[in-house]
Amino acid sequence: MLLTGNQKRERLRDGRRIYIGSEEVRDVTEHPAFRNTAETICSLYDYKADPANRDLLSYEEDGDRHSLYWLRCRTREDLARRTGAIKAIAQYTFGMIGRSPDHVAGMLTGLAMNPDVLERLHPGFGQNLTRYYEYARNNDLYIAYAVIPPTGKRDAGLFPGQEREDPSLRVVREDDEGVVLSGMKMLATGAVFADEVWIGNLTPIDDKFKSESITCAIPVNTPGVSFWSRQPYGRQVRYAADYPLSSRFDETDSVLVCEEVRVPWERVFLHNNGSMSRGIYVETPSNAYANHQSNVRFWAKMGLIVGVCSRICQASGIDRIPAVREQLGRLASLEATIGAMVHGQIDAYEEWPKGYASPNRRFMYAALNWCQESYSPIIDSLRTLIGGTPLQMPASIDVLSDPELKDRFERWWRTPSMEASDRMKLYKLAWDLVGSEFAGRHQLYEKFYAGNSIVVRNQSDREAPWDQFHGVVDALLASIGPEEFE
Repeated sequence: MLLTGNQKRERLRDGRRIYIGSEEVRDVTEHPAFRNTAETICSLYDYKADPANRDLLSYEEDGDRHSLYWLRCRTREDLARRTGAIKAIAQYTFGMIGRSPDHVAGMLTGLAMNPDVLERLHPGFGQNLTRYYEYARNNDLYIAYAVIPPTGKRDAGLFPGQEREDPSLRVVREDDEGVVLSGMKMLATGAVFADEVWIGNLTPIDDKFKSESITCAIPVNTPGVSFWSRQPYGRQVRYAADYPLSSRFDETDSVLVCEEVRVPWERVFLHNNGSMSRGIYVETPSNAYANHQSNVRFWAKMGLIVGVCSRICQASGIDRIPAVREQLGRLASLEATIGAMVHGQIDAYEEWPKGYASPNRRFMYAALNWCQESYSPIIDSLRTLIGGTPLQMPASIDVLSDPELKDRFERWWRTPSMEASDRMKLYKLAWDLVGSEFAGRHQLYEKFYAGNSIVVRNQSDREAPWDQFHGVVDALLASIGPEEFE
């Protein structure tokens, strides 16, 4: 099925427990901290369900239509079509919502392409995964994930005097019906708007912590589950024009807290296996599908950033200065670079596992590394182009509500190329990319959403064809004849 916006709104009123400090939130469609982004998410479902977007965003299987990001691709053409849907979703949110519904869906879809990996670890768990994939696809679920342990020490001996109970989420009991979880997990980005949360591990854990290896999925309103949100950036925004990104695209990051949460066995996919709790994502196309979406989303975001850079230069009248054109050309080339990386993952796709098609893993990890390294200097280029102009803008667009102030503002803040109100909206947008709390969060997000850069580079190390590289060197050395040493 294809969920509509109204159906998604009803799901968002399901009694989930969210805390902003000590304040408990039960309905994200009404609370000022979340309602605007909730509306953005709901409108995305309407966009996806619109018959005009049928071929772009959905496919038919088992007699029903499903969101295209659930497609288990079998050909290059399937991959290209799926990428087109992901790009359309990313452009709908200007690349500002990283954990949109297609991200974890990609992770789950990749697992469902090779459930035998789970089945071999524990009979029945692969079947659990396949059934859950079909359930999620058939009900158009929005799934978030919490897959990182909370920061802090594990070995009390390393830091004498700082002993504490380890808060990492773990299985505390199990019986014939399932397992019971308690503890914390990071960072459930988007979970306040999701239907379910996937619990697992994207970082390695030692087998001595095997109780933390639990991999499962639970509805967000499961008894004992709560989400502790960071400060929502749109909470104090009165007018979208003042913070056009913060007000509508703050997907929110939360810590998942579980207190005696019961999970039935049919929702468990891995248990008591530390090394494979991460391994399942790289031994299946799971990581490739999920992070291909991240690459595509970054590409869409680059389109926004480059467009803002150009408009800023036009607004300030510097757009024809050769040095400025050189900077804009450089930024445009960077947008084309990530686009080429995305297309390369499709053109050099892998027939993996047998009968399926996956984005090229080497190219995908290389793109992840490029995005992590490039975002800060790209934003700094925009910061350089805008200079201090955002700071001379009035505090709020409500200056236009006072006739006298409006007249003065429109006379003194306009330029030959742009009216004062349009100029103000443009610079407010630029500020939300470079200077607001929302902008600061995105600086962190783009640097760490795929894990620490060391982890990402180790992924590239794992996938590199070292034998091929060594063969090139060895062939060259072998071509040097013995006479060279006489």
